[in-house]
Amino acid sequence: MTSLEFAVLDARPARHAAEPTLLLSLAITESDGRPVHALAVRCQIRIEPQRRRYSPDEEARLLELFGPTPQWGDSLRPFLWTHASTMVTAFTGSTKIDLPVTCTYDFEIAASKYLHSIEGGVIPLALCFSGTVFVAGPDGFAATPISWDSDITFALPVSAWRDTMDLYFPNCGWMRVSTGTLDALTRFKARRALPTWDHTIEQLLKEAGEEQ
Repeated sequence: MTSLEFAVLDARPARHAAEPTLLLSLAITESDGRPVHALAVRCQIRIEPQRRRYSPDEEARLLELFGPTPQWGDSLRPFLWTHASTMVTAFTGSTKIDLPVTCTYDFEIAASKYLHSIEGGVIPLALCFSGTVFVAGPDGFAATPISWDSDITFALPVSAWRDTMDLYFPNCGWMRVSTGTLDALTRFKARRALPTWDHTIEQLLKEAGEEQ
């Protein structure tokens, strides 16, 4: 089996993607000196919330995900953020590539709720790599799996995620609602002659006595 080592060097927004995308700069090293013809990389990215501390404001925003803080000893457990994949061209020794990680602002997804709730610092990640390594063999090319022990951790700066989302959704986010709720909001917006959806939500909050 070909021996590969992975490391994340940095993270930055992709400037010209069709959807919000964070680029993780990966260093990949083949330690046995065998030329790699190609590499199909898959990566499961998990958030490990128990590996950082939280401010009182962050704790309040994370109530929906993890419950009251006295329960966090049991409820703070790793959970899936997303999957990513890419193809790597031929190299010998080591190479650097960008792993594109698609992001979403869908607040029905636990990872989005978590990421939006964090004010600063880092997001503790676990990256679990799998895929296929193609190397030259005596009878042509041989395909071997990426070793199961290639998992690594990475402290993703919160600023990198926020810069990515601000690039695609400047000063805004979005929520998914049912068709019935959308119809009711549309009627409310029309009756009050409100110019935008933002004004509509603001008016509903004001009438409910909720401060922004």
